[in-house]
Amino acid sequence: MLLAVLLATAAGCITADRAAPDADTITVAVTIPPQAEFAEAVGGDRVRVVVMVPPGASPHTYEPTPGQLAEVSRAALYAKVGSGIDFERAWMEEISGLNPGMQIVDCSEGVELIAGGEGEGADPHIWTSPRNAEVMVGNICAGLCSVDPEYCDYYRQNAAAYAENLNALDREIGAAVAGMQNRQILVYHPAWAYFARDYNLTQIAIEEEGKEPTPQGIQHLIQEAKEKKITVIFAEPEFSTRSAEAIADEVGGEVVLVSPLERDYIENMQRVAAAFARSGS
Repeated sequence: MLLAVLLATAAGCITADRAAPDADTITVAVTIPPQAEFAEAVGGDRVRVVVMVPPGASPHTYEPTPGQLAEVSRAALYAKVGSGIDFERAWMEEISGLNPGMQIVDCSEGVELIAGGEGEGADPHIWTSPRNAEVMVGNICAGLCSVDPEYCDYYRQNAAAYAENLNALDREIGAAVAGMQNRQILVYHPAWAYFARDYNLTQIAIEEEGKEPTPQGIQHLIQEAKEKKITVIFAEPEFSTRSAEAIADEVGGEVVLVSPLERDYIENMQRVAAAFARSGS
């Protein structure tokens, strides 16, 4: 019932919700904020980007507003993450039905996926690897070339320039974490597997299969943290920090907030790398 109401409301809001974009601007919809930086880097002044899961919201639970559905109904291109993120699994069919003429590009095409927890399929957090981000940017570029072929050279030039920035970021992160003595990171939400794979780290997650740990699970993590001399627990502002704080209290450590969902992708990944590096020094 809620879905029907949202879609009906969105259809009625297409002209009233917000003024139509300029005729020379292509509306590109993306799922999460980091993709907005990717799309804007490639599309430049040719694109207007709509983010479906706003900053501070979790892509595992978020439901779009009628206004967002109205905006995506005007989009020429939707760049989905494509790796099994919950928002897309729940909403992509309805979103594509709302705008049948919209082209959908899968940003995960060409990315080597990591298996998630037991029964979870692939780990969806592919963008936490700058190397994967470069693949995603290439897919967005291909999508823009398809819907706006006249400016394909422009998009390719922009994509190449941004790829150079991502390559520099990759080298910078590698250098930042190279000296870590303890290469294990204890995190609340298991969002950093691709980052860990690229930079030879081990991710230990508090949350399993989207569920809070049991009291026995917390005790096990406390013991593991003590044995491995882990004193920093990384949590995300999009999730509760209660379990992370409980473990930190027991091991005499601290909780540090890092988010994989910031819109300023390169700057955020630099901050994350610095936080991980400090925790393992």
